Amino acid sequence: MIEVHGLTKRYGTKTAVDDVTFTVRPGKVTGFLGPNGAGKSTTMRVIVGLDRPTHGSVTVNGRPYAQHHSPLREVGILLDAKAVHTGRSAYNHLRAMAATHHIPVSRVDEVIEMTGLQSVAKKRVGGFSLGMGQRLGIASALLGDPKTLILDEPVNGLDPEGVLWVRNLVRYLASEGRTVFLSSHLMSEMAVTADHLIVVGRGKLIADAPVSQVLAQASGTTVRVRSPQATQLVELLQGPGVTVSSTEPGLMEITGSTAVLIGEAAARAQLVLHELTPVVSSLEDAYMALTKDEVEYHSTTSGIHPDHAGAHAGAHASTETDGANR
Repeated sequence: MIEVHGLTKRYGTKTAVDDVTFTVRPGKVTGFLGPNGAGKSTTMRVIVGLDRPTHGSVTVNGRPYAQHHSPLREVGILLDAKAVHTGRSAYNHLRAMAATHHIPVSRVDEVIEMTGLQSVAKKRVGGFSLGMGQRLGIASALLGDPKTLILDEPVNGLDPEGVLWVRNLVRYLASEGRTVFLSSHLMSEMAVTADHLIVVGRGKLIADAPVSQVLAQASGTTVRVRSPQATQLVELLQGPGVTVSSTEPGLMEITGSTAVLIGEAAARAQLVLHELTPVVSSLEDAYMALTKDEVEYHSTTSGIHPDHAGAHAGAHASTETDGANR
């Protein structure tokens, strides 16, 4: 379990984290979200003892991280997969880590197999692709068979098979009763991986709730309705708090009512419905709605000619792909 109480962290006049309190509980995958500059990395660094809080307290499994006598056995950490001696092989890197905690060599072999590194285990880490580096970082986090895992962007650079592997791995670890705390910018992946979300913005806590609750709050009560008798249906549903918008003949989005009430009203009036669908927000929609006022660094397309936008995007995508494959 990770317990954060009244955490504040200042760097000079800059407040990176501002009186944040939350608990990451065992037995579930907790996602940690927030825009760039929101305080996520600072919070994670304080949790694992890399930074000291200005105010407040943080404990992992009941005590501050620095007070654990065998931290690898308590907390598995992936904050920077590149923080590895590039001249060592993956096997030797893991063996050196294991030796500091009296972890048997057999466990090194286990995590190498678990993370799919068998074919490159004896190769120098400096030649690893981004994805292989991430797998080594996850192997390092798992080495001590810890009760708690803290993973920052664990799927960064992984191919689709690797992303699926991480998803299944963290859900399995949580099902064993471990505490799993992970950050990611991939909303689609977080939507199918996390059970609970903690969202921060400009250093403050914005949300601390199950994924289902965050989605429900964002979705509201909008219903998509398609009917050849749309005009009659609109007249039937008019009332306080009900609004109707239409983008094409026969298709409406009705806010302020529910699919059940609309369907029953249409049935009583013998009106035909071709579609009756509650509009459910994606996690990305919900996240954008939560953080719209908390984004510190805004993107802009000003100065880019529309004809060049595609070229810029394509060049950027190509660069990212090349970087992932190096």
